[in-house]
Amino acid sequence: MTSTKATKQVSDIYKAPAPHMVGDGFRVQNVFPNGNRLGKRISPFFLLDYGAPAYFPPTDKPRGVDEHPHRGFETVTILYQGALEHRDSAGNYGKLFAGDVQWMTAASGVVHEEKHETEFARSGGTLEAAQLWVNLPKAHKMSAPRYQELSKDRIPVVPVGSNSHVRVIAGSFNGHAGPASTFTPLNLFDVRLAAGDTVTLSLPDGYNTGIVALKGAVRYNDARESQAVEIALFDTAGEEITITALADASLLVLNGEPINEPIFAYGPFLMNTQQEILEAIDDYNAGKMGHLH
Repeated sequence: MTSTKATKQVSDIYKAPAPHMVGDGFRVQNVFPNGNRLGKRISPFFLLDYGAPAYFPPTDKPRGVDEHPHRGFETVTILYQGALEHRDSAGNYGKLFAGDVQWMTAASGVVHEEKHETEFARSGGTLEAAQLWVNLPKAHKMSAPRYQELSKDRIPVVPVGSNSHVRVIAGSFNGHAGPASTFTPLNLFDVRLAAGDTVTLSLPDGYNTGIVALKGAVRYNDARESQAVEIALFDTAGEEITITALADASLLVLNGEPINEPIFAYGPFLMNTQQEILEAIDDYNAGKMGHLH
């Protein structure tokens, strides 16, 4: 039976720049903002760093990023390989292993650190991860911080094609709802497609959509091809996207209702105005976001 839904067409494809280090534990490529070329076209998402598989030798001092603040948005960490450890000034502590997702709402402000998990650091190994920043609407930017630990076993795995699957982290796919609680409507899918397999996504008309090919190669709507590490941006009009894997592929699907508000970003803060950024800096320096002990 042929679908009557209109196709969401690819508007642009952008390649991520060369990798750089974040702290001493994360070798990442900044998929976007990528020189601010995507801007509001990818709202409510603001930033995506992808750390392709990288080997870290054994050490007694876990690598990572020391304590730093955030305000005005959420960080979503998806772990593909390795192990990470997190703690923050709101008293949250957690470990992430392959397949786990951590959804941290900084909102009014939180200070946290992200490190390689102690035993993983001692033995050394391969780390692969992605971190996404999700903007918050003005009405929620100064809400209380919160923390969602989405373990692998809580994330629905929906089989597609002959040997492929879609993991539903947030939103819904084919009747399966993801465990993440979000402030604005969005879909976040972790997709694995075996070479030759095809999946059709049905997504809301009017939402912004970006699909990141983390690994492999795919073709969208039998028209445009994308390789690793590239993001395909889609028109807001239309509802369906058909993805065919030209080689075994790992994808991250970002789809959400745009937040049509001004954005003022500075370092680890994402607010609506410059004045709010200055207030965030003052509040952090005054210890109002807390510290790690």
